[in-house]
Amino acid sequence: MGIDLELHSARPAHRDWRKSRATLLRGSYEHGDALAELIGSFRRLGVAGRLAGVDPYGDTLMNEQEAAAALREIQEIRESRESEEIRESRDDFGLRQLDALDELAGILEQCAATPGSYVWFAGD
Repeated sequence: MGIDLELHSARPAHRDWRKSRATLLRGSYEHGDALAELIGSFRRLGVAGRLAGVDPYGDTLMNEQEAAAALREIQEIRESRESEEIRESRDDFGLRQLDALDELAGILEQCAATPGSYVWFAGD
């Protein structure tokens, strides 16, 4: 199970992959498993917010306002004690989750700064 990320300049035709390529600005496909596990942990822990609402098995779209809210959530996560514990543990999977979080933050930041854009979370 994994989640691919794509940043689009406009609402993507997410039911038609070929048409969606016309609006693609940036894609991230290498952190899918770690991102799915990270988002799944938000749901299991009962974390409220935009990121916990991402469906790891389906498609979720966020516009630039939602992306800005999710970016604030990431900032809170980075400041949390759990994030620090992951860094200190040097656990390979924990580090992959942090890499996934960094990649997600970059895409959300770009979306929040681009009017009319969307982030597409494509789950398995």
